[in-house]
Amino acid sequence: MTRLAHAWRALEAEQRLAAFAALGLLVSMFLPWYSKTDTLVVGGAAKATQTSLSAFQAFSFVEAAVLLVSGSVLFVLFKRAEGGDFQLPGGDGAVTMIAGAWTALLIFYRLLDKPGLQGNQRVTATVGVEWGIFIALLLALGLVYAGRRMRAAERPGPPLRSPRGARPRSPAQPEASAPAPGRHRRSRPVAAERRSPGERAPYPPAPPEQLSFEDPPSRPE
Repeated sequence: MTRLAHAWRALEAEQRLAAFAALGLLVSMFLPWYSKTDTLVVGGAAKATQTSLSAFQAFSFVEAAVLLVSGSVLFVLFKRAEGGDFQLPGGDGAVTMIAGAWTALLIFYRLLDKPGLQGNQRVTATVGVEWGIFIALLLALGLVYAGRRMRAAERPGPPLRSPRGARPRSPAQPEASAPAPGRHRRSRPVAAERRSPGERAPYPPAPPEQLSFEDPPSRPE
């Protein structure tokens, strides 16, 4: 009991709402879901008797699915409260929403297609619905609402960010290659020679004489 109390305090508000809906759905299966009317022919006269049936008294695949959904949701929430670290496809909120919607669809199907009961030649049985199945339908819709709130409260993972000041590089853009070894860096410009205010800058020096590959003229002896 202490373990359940600690788990309840560890749940978030949305998770507690889902636990309320799942637990209420489980309890609603003990309420009257169906009404059975037996008509007995005694001495040429018909005599009718009516009884109420819970979901367990008219157990079929629909009631089994409702029981499985409510128990699974409570189990997942209990494990989360105790720090269980496991991943569900789509997250806890999405799974709870799908489970509640599936349960509501099954209960609605049972409203239209009631379970059949066997009779004999002297007894005729008819089945109707009771108020308990409508409460179960509302609780299944409440489970969908709780799952939606859980999904909205889920914290997404941190987005991938590049370092501050770094610009994203496209895959087609090659990285800047390092300077080849042995290549000299560009030399710095030489500072201009200082002159007096009135002195004019000289003309640029004349280009050096071109070298000639002809033999120089011989000098007279």
